[in-house]
Amino acid sequence: MRRNTKTSIIFLLLATAAVADHPNIVFVLADDMGYGDPQSFNAESKIATTNIDALASAGMRFTDAHAPAAVCIPTRFGLLTGRYPHRANLKLDKAVLEADRQTLPMMLRRAGYKTGAVGKWHLGFDNLKSAGYNYDYTKRFGGGPFDRGFESYWGIHASLDIPPYFYIQNDRAVTDPTHQVEASDSDGWSPIQGAFWRAGKMAPGFDHNEVLGNIFEHAVHFIGRQTQDAPFFLYVPLTGPHTPWLPPKNLEGKSEASMYGDFVLQVDQGVGRITEALTKGGLDENTIFVFTSDNGPVWYQADVDRYGHRSTHHFRGMKGDAWEGGHRVPLIVKWPGRVAAGSQSDQLVCHTDFFDTFESIVGLKDAKNDRHPDSYDFSATLLGKPDSGQTRDMYIMRSSGGMFTYRKDNWKLIDGLGSGGFSKPRRMKPETDGPQGQLYDLASDPSESNNLWSMHAEKVAELTKLMQNQK
Repeated sequence: MRRNTKTSIIFLLLATAAVADHPNIVFVLADDMGYGDPQSFNAESKIATTNIDALASAGMRFTDAHAPAAVCIPTRFGLLTGRYPHRANLKLDKAVLEADRQTLPMMLRRAGYKTGAVGKWHLGFDNLKSAGYNYDYTKRFGGGPFDRGFESYWGIHASLDIPPYFYIQNDRAVTDPTHQVEASDSDGWSPIQGAFWRAGKMAPGFDHNEVLGNIFEHAVHFIGRQTQDAPFFLYVPLTGPHTPWLPPKNLEGKSEASMYGDFVLQVDQGVGRITEALTKGGLDENTIFVFTSDNGPVWYQADVDRYGHRSTHHFRGMKGDAWEGGHRVPLIVKWPGRVAAGSQSDQLVCHTDFFDTFESIVGLKDAKNDRHPDSYDFSATLLGKPDSGQTRDMYIMRSSGGMFTYRKDNWKLIDGLGSGGFSKPRRMKPETDGPQGQLYDLASDPSESNNLWSMHAEKVAELTKLMQNQK
């Protein structure tokens, strides 16, 4: 049978155009990396993040980007659902993501994407013998990434300091954890810093030192299997620089921020490996590359004083906190030919916004509804176009200790005193005639050093009412 050459050419052009309109998406989510760790966000950083900075030079750097929470589990929920995590039950006594709720990879599969996830899941599974992390290894790992939109998955169930320690391939344990490993820590650091992990069961052949490198290896392999014929979405939630801080020997002492900084360098090298894999496969020119963090770092003021490295830059606080250091994160988006190289945006964005943004980019934009009610499309900002009408002007977040933060324009309200998280004081009892919470003008006071609660009663009342409407 003779092929119609003209028809074949038209089909090829249409197919090529379809792929071009559906860029590949690589989303790298660092774990516990501070806003001030990459030098592209903090010129005084003691860590030479050359690959992350190269992304920033080739894409858009966001200076007012926020995680939907100050700790990792709720942030992952918000990113994958477009929904504020305080709206959901995030107890890990079962899979956190509901079976009937559309996720980001589900949406992208509707648009023809191949989907894969490599790394730390930390959103629970259904095969628990009891609450906690007591898994039944005779059962498939239901309710996880393999059941919530990802066609392939390789990684670990939670953070690398939480037992049991084993790998999961799709919906099964690669090897069951059968032997006990003792707890680990590091002299000279707090109990939750350094080479810290908890005692528990470990699978044969599992080595904490190898996990982050293995995640990058599997991400590179996933990219190597892709072609230019169909778009793909690769989600890479890392285990670093979350504890345990385990930089490889060749990076020890290479930063000026001790073992933490050296471990950030391993994250940076891994970003370079993914970038190189995209280039090698001829995929980089049609790929959106996102790099960000799930929350702030575990880096105390004592660490700043000791090493001169400000992991949260000039922002106050750290992981878990209602203060900016707990949830303001580095965010870079690279998209060659579409996002202006070396550009910067001060647009307020949240990780929940990627749902609507990607939905718009791939042409599946629906009217805003309750499937992902807390997502705002910022594709117009990315593409340098006039405002799409969905610009975010508010943001709400709950700290690890249960304090709510409400942001409206440059005003920020915190409904309690103290950090609400890891920094001390965590909670302060208000005095009868003193402020009951915290109010800051971030435009003039980004370090949150001047509490204006008692000076702006009308603003407190206004923001409190708006916050209550968003809870």
